Amino acid sequence: MERGRLLAPFPPREQATARVCMVSSFATELLEIRSREPSPPLHVLVIPGNPGIVGFYKEFVEALYENLGGQASVTAIGHISHSQKDCERGRLFSLQEQIDHKVDFLEQEVLHTEQSIILVGHSIGAYIGLEIFKRLQKKVNFFVGLYPFLSLNKSSMKQSTIGYIARSSLLSKGVSLLVSFIGSLQPSVTRSIVRRFLGSSWSAAAVDAGCSHLLQYHTMHNVLFMAKTEFLKLHEKPDWNFIRAKQEQIAFLFGVDDHWGPLAHMEEISKHAPGVALSVEKEGHTHGYCCTEAGSFWVADYVANLIKNQMIIRDT
Repeated sequence: MERGRLLAPFPPREQATARVCMVSSFATELLEIRSREPSPPLHVLVIPGNPGIVGFYKEFVEALYENLGGQASVTAIGHISHSQKDCERGRLFSLQEQIDHKVDFLEQEVLHTEQSIILVGHSIGAYIGLEIFKRLQKKVNFFVGLYPFLSLNKSSMKQSTIGYIARSSLLSKGVSLLVSFIGSLQPSVTRSIVRRFLGSSWSAAAVDAGCSHLLQYHTMHNVLFMAKTEFLKLHEKPDWNFIRAKQEQIAFLFGVDDHWGPLAHMEEISKHAPGVALSVEKEGHTHGYCCTEAGSFWVADYVANLIKNQMIIRDT
């Protein structure tokens, strides 16, 4: 018998499906995998950072679904107008508007079901997730913040630079025009530029998302406007009373050298809410873990194990 016939092939990984739905009249890009279970107990909502482009999370969504044994539906939701098409005709959306948008999505798509909600927020998505948790406390079962951006890091030169650009209407428009010009070049040239200057280690899916979505004038303008409103809001201290009250339902993953979520912020969480599950990723992944296959797989495994350890879902 031939060797090929002796080895059963690995089943193909379930592929995430992209779709656009209307949420409070705004076109919303989703990346999702529906559970195989007839009545899945959980719906995991992945909230991106900024840029809020769901294509960056393709490998993560698929790996998380697989690690949960198909027992939960997994959806990544994009930010309004961080999209391939300018459906909102140049309108700019603040951090608060993006938070309201996610709450509206859950009220429209999930709250009428019997499913519990797991919120998984990355970077500023962690801040958004906590705000959603506050407003939907009876429905949210657990929250995970990945490489969280919860307050400003005054020692970060990169944050200072982004903040300076974002505060200037002229600079924001100039950067957005430059980015859109790069996006208008021959596809092979655009991909080469994205790989060289943004993601030499990025997966093919992340490069595709960068070329098709990030290099659009309306997307970059919204990225910078949202950043401007983030920096204004994150001057405030985190809501320690809420985090402490829900500490048994909250977990954070920090990176070793992440200026968006430095380890000093983790120590502050530990001081104010010692019951929060805190972890440090030491495998060499970065804040943009979702743009690499290795980072996506590692973090998906971490999140799935958290969910299983909470006994929210059975271990398969």
